[in-house]
Amino acid sequence: MTGNALPTVGFIGLGSMGSGMTRNLLKAGFPLVVNDIRPEQAAELVDAGARWADTPAETAARADLVITMLPTPRHVADVLNGPDGVLAGIADGGTWIDMSTSVPEVADGVRLANPGLRVLDAPVSGMSTGAASGTLQIFVGGDEPDVTRLRPVFEAMGSPERILHVGGHGAGYVVKLMINQLWFSHLVATAEVLAVGVKAGVDLGVLRSSLVASPANSAFVERDVLSVLERGDYDEGFAIALACKDLGLSIDLARSVGVPTELSALVEQVYRRARASYGDRAGEMTPMRLYEDLIERELRL
Repeated sequence: MTGNALPTVGFIGLGSMGSGMTRNLLKAGFPLVVNDIRPEQAAELVDAGARWADTPAETAARADLVITMLPTPRHVADVLNGPDGVLAGIADGGTWIDMSTSVPEVADGVRLANPGLRVLDAPVSGMSTGAASGTLQIFVGGDEPDVTRLRPVFEAMGSPERILHVGGHGAGYVVKLMINQLWFSHLVATAEVLAVGVKAGVDLGVLRSSLVASPANSAFVERDVLSVLERGDYDEGFAIALACKDLGLSIDLARSVGVPTELSALVEQVYRRARASYGDRAGEMTPMRLYEDLIERELRL
């Protein structure tokens, strides 16, 4: 980005993450064009100054760069392709940033078919609270000049020190999938340990404090698990159906590069059992309920 004028951002996907990210783009002064399969999602943004576009193609045609933030690789492909898709409206030499948790194949196909298009993958961590507060961590894959040019856009949505250029095209997707895979594994392991310890008669607070003080400590044990232990909040801002999708993508990635992932496959099955038990819209931390049900007690401090 050069000059004083901020580029117009086209943003597609106004769910629990996209709604917060777009509000912060507006707050930072970026002109905004938005689209979502549910037009009512854009009402507050339009009232705040964003412009509505009826199709992804119109979004791309009216913007200097396009961001997609969508649930699955299939949704990303659907938004890109067809007569009303992004690729039908974006200018030659334009920029597309996919901030979805996805896989490299979709973006690779776009780059090969559209060599003049500037493409970056930039998935995020930080949950819906980070999207709302503008403190997301962003993992960017792509060419260094593009990452530098677009850093002001990323800084409007994330913490500057947590915006990481992690490698070439596709690296952002891979890093995000590995982070999710490890975080979900932390959750299942922590749920097991707390359930066993409490069932064996140890006070939950004492057990957690002991874990925090030990070599087994982790950011999950020290911080993230408190949403359940203190508030009974299983994070419905990120549905377990999406968590299962992410685990499936990470295991598919491992298979594609020839690395066995027995532990992650087991974690995926625990997540799928929780999804079957509590429904698609249950929060991403709902597998902890499986263990609470087993010991017939809620894990609360």
